[in-house]
Amino acid sequence: MDCMGDNALRREECQPTSRDFRLEKKIETYWNQRSAAFSQLRLQEAAGPNGEAWRTLLQEHLPDRRLSILDIGTGAGFFPLLLVPLGHEVTGVDLSEKMVQEARKNCLAAGVPARFRKMDAQALDFADESFDVILSRNLTWTLPDVMEAYREWHRVLRPQGIILNFDSDYGCKTFTKTKDADHVHASLSQETLTACNDIKHQLRISQHRRPFWDARFLHSLGMEVSVDADIAPRVQRDPSMHYDDVAVFGIHAKKSS
Repeated sequence: MDCMGDNALRREECQPTSRDFRLEKKIETYWNQRSAAFSQLRLQEAAGPNGEAWRTLLQEHLPDRRLSILDIGTGAGFFPLLLVPLGHEVTGVDLSEKMVQEARKNCLAAGVPARFRKMDAQALDFADESFDVILSRNLTWTLPDVMEAYREWHRVLRPQGIILNFDSDYGCKTFTKTKDADHVHASLSQETLTACNDIKHQLRISQHRRPFWDARFLHSLGMEVSVDADIAPRVQRDPSMHYDDVAVFGIHAKKSS
């Protein structure tokens, strides 16, 4: 288990990070290949009790006004589908071009006017202090450099803005083929799962125990941080959809003025 203290965290921050473009391309290719099936999964979630549960949870954390929201790792556009109808302005970005295409298609079909761009979560092409809210779901566990991603998210966030990051600590988990026909990953082949495991084991974030590491690092950026250790019981409400028995944590981080 990672028991990183403040001194160890500072040492990690100072370690030079050289980008592994081959690994980044492998990650992009992996999600391109999964985009169509992943899109169907997210549409099923959005249309059912899970979608309503996520909308309720988000509304508890979001300020009660029209917001400019950046959805990082938007995937198939799940969060824009939920939040644009509430009056928010949502921009979704994803490293996978095919995921971006799925998001555009899904929102167009639903009459949801969101904007989407292909973009690296670790190098955002936005000006400083551009957004009120940064949203992310199931993304940071797949990033080569989560520290750089968090720095970028903090940079494009307006004063008093918030980061809402929902993810799981998959570092110690090995994905295997399931026999449960109702499992959300039942259609994934062992070959696909092996590719995912191979990528995951190469990522530095997999060596840390989360969300404790995330909370400590965001705090080091000067943010006010709170953590919900497991929101899965709140958002996994559809009895026809079965998930991994891994906690889904929620991080709420507020930027100072």
